[in-house]
Amino acid sequence: MPEDRPTLPPVRLHSEAELARDALATPLLTRAVKLARWAGPDTRVGAGGELVEEQLAAAAAELGLDAEDDGPAYASEAWRTAVDTGLVDVEDPEDDEAEYGTATAGDNLALITSGGPQDVLAIWLDALEAVHADAIAPLLDDLADAIGDDGEIDYEALDWDPDAEAEFLDGVLGNLYLLTVTDGGAGDEPVPLPALAASMIVPDDMGEPTDDVLEQVSVAMMRLDDQFRLLEPVGLVEYRPVDEALMAEVPDDAEAPSAVDESDVSRYGLVKLTPLGLYGIRMRMLEGGVDAPAVGDLADKGADVLLDGLAHYPVRAARAETEQWLARREPAVAAHELLGAARGVDQGAPLRRLHCQQALTLVGAQAESEVRAVLDDAELGGLARVWLAERGASDVPAPPESMIFWLAIDTIAAQLDADGELEELQGLVEGLAGQHSGFFDAAWRVDHPATADVLEAMGRLHPDKKVAKGARKAAFKARSKPVA
Repeated sequence: MPEDRPTLPPVRLHSEAELARDALATPLLTRAVKLARWAGPDTRVGAGGELVEEQLAAAAAELGLDAEDDGPAYASEAWRTAVDTGLVDVEDPEDDEAEYGTATAGDNLALITSGGPQDVLAIWLDALEAVHADAIAPLLDDLADAIGDDGEIDYEALDWDPDAEAEFLDGVLGNLYLLTVTDGGAGDEPVPLPALAASMIVPDDMGEPTDDVLEQVSVAMMRLDDQFRLLEPVGLVEYRPVDEALMAEVPDDAEAPSAVDESDVSRYGLVKLTPLGLYGIRMRMLEGGVDAPAVGDLADKGADVLLDGLAHYPVRAARAETEQWLARREPAVAAHELLGAARGVDQGAPLRRLHCQQALTLVGAQAESEVRAVLDDAELGGLARVWLAERGASDVPAPPESMIFWLAIDTIAAQLDADGELEELQGLVEGLAGQHSGFFDAAWRVDHPATADVLEAMGRLHPDKKVAKGARKAAFKARSKPVA
């Protein structure tokens, strides 16, 4: 695989306006905004900017939460989010004798109503970072056990590695992102928590997981259950938590999670990224230097960049990207640019021509004059005839035999580079070899840079041993012929 291929398939994102509306509707940001507007001169904060305990009940009431239940905890979380995102500014005591600091509206609070979608999304991303930090923090029980006699936390006893915790959670979120954006992956369907945990722990080459590995998966599941419960209110995921009945002590002879019926898998947790979550994880990846393309990235680029960029896009994403590119150009101009960019004898040229042909089908009849203009072009003439024939055009000149074989080699070279489905590729190889008598006698003479490689591939792919042998002989002849 060439090194310049994208690390991830492109993601199709909602518009920034839609994402900003989603962000404002998330429970955590909604509560943070309410508390930021509620804060006033009498609001008292502690040394770390937190609301003093005496005010948590009032804050919970402002949010419509029960002060006797989990309301104060939710209010505390929302207040911390307001501080972390700049919706609230906290000020230290004016003098050493003052016990509490104060809070005022932050500059970002005004952006919630007067700012643009990008402003709102920037605030939401700050909230996501704060929640992510909470998610990888030590568990409260572990913290309590690590507090020494002097009241200080013994970090060595805590056995907590923040970098490792962050790497694991980011790896899980990265796998969930990949499953969501890959054609044939999870898509809009939720992913079982055991499968997500196993994707980080079970080695790819392991057959039946050992008991030790299954135990690690179970521990990871419980940790992820806590983390996804935190990440859901900020709008990153939709999450169905692990059934609390499963958290009771399990007998030693009970079946492991991997052995349960599929109908019960939802009891072990189900998670999927929201549209806002896709945006958030992609932004984190980009900041980390990961190549995470999005549909629309190529819309303002030249045709050469488009066709090269589409080379390894999944089918649906390639079509969506092409539609956005075409929407910005007049049809005839677009067709002219596409055909010009499709020329070339480099390794990527066959796949560019394939994507050019597919793009031209979206242009429609207004591309016909530009397509007819390249009928005599050695590299594009075959493509042009196929496009015109598919549209039922009249007066299409028959191609010379040399162009037929050149197009055959070019087509297979494109499919090989596209890493297409094996059955589809085998069908193409069988069809070409069967339709033309003496195919290999003529094919090895084709003046195409990929001729030898294509014939070798045909030898590997054709199920008929006699035909495959003929393909390999033709490949040898192609490699042995003198360079013109």
